[in-house]
Order: sequence, then structure tokens, then C-alpha cells
Amino acid sequence: MTTVAGPTTAAAERPVFDDRAASRVRARRRRAAGSSVRTGIQAALIVIWCLLPAYWMLITGFRRSDTVYETTLLPTTPTFDNFIQAFNPARNQLGRALLNSFGIGVLVTVIALVVGVSAAYAIARLNFPGKGLIMGAVLGASMFPGVALLTPLFSLFTQLNWQGSYQSLIIPYIAGALPLTVWTLNSFFREMPWELEEAARIDGCTAAQAFRIVILPLAAPAVFTTAILAFIGSWNEYLLASVLSNTQTQTVTVAIGNFVGSQPREIPYATTMAAGSVVTIPLIILVLIFQRRIVAGLTAGGVKG
Repeated sequence: MTTVAGPTTAAAERPVFDDRAASRVRARRRRAAGSSVRTGIQAALIVIWCLLPAYWMLITGFRRSDTVYETTLLPTTPTFDNFIQAFNPARNQLGRALLNSFGIGVLVTVIALVVGVSAAYAIARLNFPGKGLIMGAVLGASMFPGVALLTPLFSLFTQLNWQGSYQSLIIPYIAGALPLTVWTLNSFFREMPWELEEAARIDGCTAAQAFRIVILPLAAPAVFTTAILAFIGSWNEYLLASVLSNTQTQTVTVAIGNFVGSQPREIPYATTMAAGSVVTIPLIILVLIFQRRIVAGLTAGGVKG
């Protein structure tokens, strides 16, 4: 009797356990589906929140001056006159300002990378007294308010007869980009396996060759990310450029701030929005081209091993 009852009881209980396991699996799937839906909704809201101002700037650039305060999602009478007026040299200097900003941004980025990569590698690789103090000074320099530098910089460049020159913008921009460059690249170099460099040295490479052939290619994602951030910072800077530049050396931010309308005391909102749309295009192109390297550079060094 006992021998027969055992298998019968087990067979009767087995479907109960199977149903419980299946119900748990279904519950996990429902939770995963709900989490995916919530994540999608949150991502959509964030995208709309971030892109709505840019969209409004773009469509306002296509509105006429008498319809600039319309609240329609599309301009009722679209026009390209605002873009034409933005590049009108008789009123505005956007074309020259674009060349100035691009040239200054490229030069600042290159110099900041050359100096920053060398400094970050030396700080990460070498052991010397005061390393922590140096990194603290670098971090403190990045937090220094730019408005506090306006008066001493203006006085210094006036004494050097550099007021309104390109170097009066390039030198402060480099000083502002270097802390970000050194801090970001130092964090990346510290997480890099130094056994690769030692293996290159064993194979006959010098220290400079090991850095150029082995270390620098591995650091390419972080270098690209830092370069783009330095360029964007230089491109968007307004405070120093508004004081240290003139009509020949002004950048795009200053040029847009100095836009004038067709009538006295008119604030050219539509033309300003059109110019803002044009100025945003180079940054969008940079991010779209190097988006994979940007993500790789931002996540590199975050996990050891």
C-alpha cells in the first residue's frame, strides 16, 4: 500500500509545482514588460523635453518678424529671410564670426590635447611628491568663476597691446580647457593596464614609442571625448569673448548677441533664432559622427579589470 501511494502522491503534487513555476515566470515577464514600457515613456519624455527648445528655435527662424509670437507648431508663412539677414555683412557679422569660432576652437582643442595628454599621462604614470595637490589644483582651477577673471585679463592684455586680438581669446580658452582635459584623461590613464607598456618596452620600444604605439591608440576614445568637450566649450563661450574681442575677432556667441534689426530699437528675435540654428549645426555634426567614441570615452575607466 505504501509503495503505491508514494508515486501517486508525487504525481498529484507535480502539476501544482509546475503551475507555481509558470506563474512566477509570467509574473517576471509582466514586470519586465512594465519596466520596459516605463523606461520607454521616460526616455520619450526626456527627448521631448530636451529637443522642444531646439525645435522652437528652428521654426521661429522660419517665421516672419510680424508672426514671431505665434504659438503654432509650424510657421504659417515660412520664409528664409531671417537666415539671409543673419549673414548680411551690412548688419551682422555671422559669417566672419563662424570662421573665428571654428579657428579658435580647433587651435584651442589641439593645444589643450597636446599639453593635457602629456600632463595626464605623467601624473598617472609617475610617482612624485605632491601629486594629489596638483590634481586638487587642477580641479580647483576648473571651478574658478570666469567673471572674476575679466578685470585682470582685460588689464593684462591692454598692457600687452593684445586687446581685441586672437591670442587674448585663445590663451584664456586653453587655460579653461586644460583642467577638463587633464582630469578626464588622468582618470582614464590610471585605469589602463601598464603591463602593455612594459611588454612594449621589453620588445625594444622606448618610453616615447610605447606611449605612441600602445598607450595612445588605447586612449583614443577618451581623447576624442575630451577633444569634443573642449571644442564645444570654446564654441559656446560668451563671457570672456564679449569683453576681450572686437568686431574683427568676435565669436559666434558675441556676434549673435550684437544682432540688429531692420528698424531702430527692434530686437531681431527671428533672425537670432535663425543664427542659433546655424550655429548649432556644427556641434550636431560632431556628435553624430563621433557618438560611438563619445560613449566609449565616457564609460571607459569606469570599471576596473
